Formats: sequence, C-alpha cells, structure tokens
Amino acid sequence: MYRFLLTPRWLGINLFVLLAIPFCVFMGSWQLSRFEDRVQDHRSATEQTQSNKKTAAAPLASLLPVSTETSGKRATATGRYGKQLVVPHREVDGRDGFYVVTLLKVDGTDKALPVVRGWLPGSASAAKTPAAPRGEVTVTGALQASESQGANGVTAAGGLPSGQIGMISAASLVNVVPYDVYDAWITLDKADGTMTAVPATTPSGSGLDLKAFQNLGYTGEWFVFAGFVVFMWFRLVRREAEAIRDAELGLTEETA
Repeated sequence: MYRFLLTPRWLGINLFVLLAIPFCVFMGSWQLSRFEDRVQDHRSATEQTQSNKKTAAAPLASLLPVSTETSGKRATATGRYGKQLVVPHREVDGRDGFYVVTLLKVDGTDKALPVVRGWLPGSASAAKTPAAPRGEVTVTGALQASESQGANGVTAAGGLPSGQIGMISAASLVNVVPYDVYDAWITLDKADGTMTAVPATTPSGSGLDLKAFQNLGYTGEWFVFAGFVVFMWFRLVRREAEAIRDAELGLTEETA
C-alpha cells in the first residue's frame, strides 16, 4: 500500500522532509546557543561590574576609547565644572526622576567630560539641582560609553526644554555646549549633595535584553517548524494511503 512513497512526486516530498527537519533542528540549536552566549555575557558583565567597584580608579585618558573591556571601570579626571544639564525620565530603584549632568572641562585638554553627579526624583527641573562645586575638582566614577538612545526612545535634545537633553552623548551635546565633548561619560561613585548616586550600567549588547529573548523565541519556532514538517508528512501519507485503499475497495465516488 505504501509503494506510492517511491513515486517521483513522493520522492521529492520525502527529500524535502529529510532536508527540512535537520535544517530546522540546526537553526533552533544555533538560536539556543546564541541565547546561552548572551546569558554568559550577562553573567560575565555583572561579575565585571562588581569587580570594577573594587578596582582602583585609572586616569581617564588610559581608558579611552570606551570598549566592552573598559566600560564600567573606575576613571578619574581633574578639571573645572562648566555647563549643567538634566536628563529627564531616568529610573533609579524603580522610581522616575532625572540625572544631573555637569560638563567637566578636563585639565590639559580642550574637551569636556559629562559627569553624572547624581539623580533626583520627580520631574526634571534645573531649579532642583544643587550647584556644582567651584574651582578645580577631581572626580572619580564608573566610565560609560555614550548612549545611542535615551529614555523613551529620545535620540536628541530636540523637543525638550532648554537645559535638558534626551541622552548623554557627544552627538546630543554638540549643539548644546560651545566646546568639544568626550564620547564617554562617568557617573560619580558618591553623588554630590543630597542626590542619589547613579549605578553603572553594563555595556550595550551584554545583557538579557530583547534580542536575547528573541533568540530564545526563535529557538522554539524552529523546533515547532520541525515538528510541523513531520506532522504534515504523516498526515499526507495517511491521506494518500486511505485514498488508495478506498480506490481498491471501489469506495471512491466517480464523477460524471
């Protein structure tokens, strides 16, 4: 009854099934390995962040440009504070508030370093921010790469009130301050005044973000595809076998 499996049409179907199943399994396994790699990256980044807190601060210049290896490391720089800005809609400990960012004109350079001096709860307001220390200061904190996207998808200072920026990066500050800005920023180990210190973040792409769970979702999809191919093959074989059996028994209705 199953000799039809050796006909040219069914040989083509069988070949497709034999190729589709291992392909789906391979793709599912690959997506699963990508998810596991991201989990490991997240674990390593978390461990590195904890380790960085115990490491002595290094001069800013020695850690630039910021990379996955230097992001989160403690850096130190000396200079004088200049323009102060706020970054709205930033959460700390689950509460909405804003960052207080002051540009530090680094000694011996013609550039300024954005320094997150702390976080305050509530709506962003320059009136709430404590004044930056005057004179020469030395700051120490976790080095961070420039943000590519701010909170709520803000990518520039446009649309925000004067004195506010959507993200901390040289690109967003180029039209806000009259001097060059480092393509990096630091968050102080100890916030100024009554502000709350902003914790360092792990490097972009090293956490359990949406892409990681997309990999996990794709894993399930590929294995479902493999199961669907097997299910459809058995269903088609069964229908073909039943059709042949009915024809042999004379049960097939003839059409005029």
